[in-house]
Amino acid sequence: MLTEEVQIVLEDVTLDGNLVIPDSPKGLVIFSHGSGSSRFSPRNNYVARLLQQNGMATLLFDLLTRSEDLIYENRFDIDKLTQRLIETTQWVRRQKGLQDLAIGYFGASTGAASALRGAAFFGNGIQAVVSRGGRPDLALGELHGVEAPTLLLVGSFDTEVIRLNQKAYDKIQCQKKMEIIPGASHLFEEPGKLREAAHAAADWFEKWFDQK
Repeated sequence: MLTEEVQIVLEDVTLDGNLVIPDSPKGLVIFSHGSGSSRFSPRNNYVARLLQQNGMATLLFDLLTRSEDLIYENRFDIDKLTQRLIETTQWVRRQKGLQDLAIGYFGASTGAASALRGAAFFGNGIQAVVSRGGRPDLALGELHGVEAPTLLLVGSFDTEVIRLNQKAYDKIQCQKKMEIIPGASHLFEEPGKLREAAHAAADWFEKWFDQK
C-alpha cells in the first residue's frame, strides 16, 4: 500500500492532500469535507481506512488553504469548494497510475453539496457518490444533472437533515438510495454508527466501481 502526502497544483492555488493507494485498487474515492474540517478529519479518515481495507484508493485534501480557512465565509462558499473539487479531480486524471481508476466522491456535511455539483459537472465520469450527514439540498439546482449513483446516509436522530435529504433525494434522477442509520446523530458519534455508515459507503462504491 502506497501512502504519500501530495501537493495538488491548481490554476490559482496549491492544496495539500493525503493519498493512499492499495495494491490493485478497485477505484479512487475523493473526499469533500464539510465546513471547518480538513484532510485530518478523524471521521473521514476512519471511513477512508475502511475503504482502503476494502481495496479502494483514497484522497483526502484541504479544499481551502490555511489562510482561506480563516475567512469564515469561505467555508460555506459552495461555488469555490465545487471548483476546487473539479480541478482536483482533473489533477487526479493527469497523475500516472491514477488516470484510469474509477472515481467516486464521498461528501460530508456541506461537502456533500460540492460532491454532487462536481458529479453533475463530470456526468458519467464519476462512478458513485456517497453523502454522510450531508447537505445535498445546497445543490438542488444541479441535482438533475447528476448521473453517478448516489447514496444519502443520515442518522435517525438528525431529523432536520433527514428532511433536507429527502428534499434533495426527490430531485435526483439517477440511481439513488437514502439510508437512515438507526440510533445515529448528525456526526455519527454513537458507538458503532460511523462504522455502519462506512460499511454502507464501501458497499456502494464497490458495487458501482465494479460496473465501470
